Amino acid sequence: MQESSPDENEEILRKRLDDFLTRSEDELIDFRRALHMHPELGFAEHRTTARIAEALTGGGLRPVGLPKGTGLICDIGSGAGPAVALRADIDALPVTDEKDVPYRSRLRGACHACGHDVHTAILLGTGLFLAQWADAGLLPGRVRLVFQPAEEGLAGGAGEVIDAGGLASVGRIFALHCDPRLPVGEFGLRAGPVTAACDKVRVRVGGPGGHTARPHLTADLVYALGKVLTELPAALSRRVDPRAGLSLVWGRVAAGSVAIAIPDDGVAEGTVRCLDGGLWHTVPDLMEALLDTVARAYDVKTELTYERGTPPTVNEETSVELFRTAARTVLGEDGVVDTPQSLGGEDFGYYLESVPGALGRLGVRRFDRADEYDLHVGAFDVDERCIALGVRLMVTTALKAVQAPTA
Repeated sequence: MQESSPDENEEILRKRLDDFLTRSEDELIDFRRALHMHPELGFAEHRTTARIAEALTGGGLRPVGLPKGTGLICDIGSGAGPAVALRADIDALPVTDEKDVPYRSRLRGACHACGHDVHTAILLGTGLFLAQWADAGLLPGRVRLVFQPAEEGLAGGAGEVIDAGGLASVGRIFALHCDPRLPVGEFGLRAGPVTAACDKVRVRVGGPGGHTARPHLTADLVYALGKVLTELPAALSRRVDPRAGLSLVWGRVAAGSVAIAIPDDGVAEGTVRCLDGGLWHTVPDLMEALLDTVARAYDVKTELTYERGTPPTVNEETSVELFRTAARTVLGEDGVVDTPQSLGGEDFGYYLESVPGALGRLGVRRFDRADEYDLHVGAFDVDERCIALGVRLMVTTALKAVQAPTA
């Protein structure tokens, strides 16, 4: 029997995807809207997890829940080689939905304002199609679906997936993220760092306190705290390579309660963001040393609390090219665009510390929409045509990746 050519295989895939989406696109949109109406925050995604598991089981698959009770993993196909993993995050944000749409969130203070409902619907559709592809004997390997909880937390749910063996025997991993800056039909890619590490810092400054008339007889704590606020970011900017994208920005400062008394305690809280994975591991020690230098100059005591968040997401070049080839097949040459780096955090970076992979940005904005609502705001919404395109993209990527050699 004569083997099909690559062009013939792509045509067969396109036709079968056309048939699948003709039957399933409306159902996937309805699934996304149901999630949008019933958002659940990190590690509380019980209804969401149950809905995903029900849909996958109905498609003949066997999903496996994660230990904390939310999120799940589901393998498709067989084969001796490493699996290709596809990840979607399933949690919502603590944001009130401000849209006037039938599928508006029914839970005040929670909303899928980052598009995770879209990611989930896309991965569900991808899994259901690949299950049919595998049943037809056409899947030349294994694909693992990862429906991850709690991406929005500082230390996200990626760690739970990894601890539960979610990356065991995985050769590559891919994910996409909604991007309201791009119209439907475009897909943004970049090799190397694409999102930043995101950590929280808290600096406590202490001293004996005293009268504002006699600062020389005590430690002028508020002045010292002001120096910490300005000198620490300034010193960091001169001690590291600027290409590392290191940024310390304060979000909360508090000290004192009256105008005539120097307080004995003050605090500053903020975030550290960094695009360089190697530098990220050294930042806490560097900050501790610089903070000690500032404190000694003003005779105050300091305490640094450094809370690790997510590492930078560093896209591996070969995985980006696999994504790019698939996107050109689905969207055409003009549909693939360069995407800028972001200092936002994304816990997909944890996976990429262990296995090669890539995160791409899926255009979700309507062409005719003049306004543009950013992520993490209550008015955020998508052009739902992006769901079918996302399914085509992830299916095509998975099928190309299972046949590609791993690093």
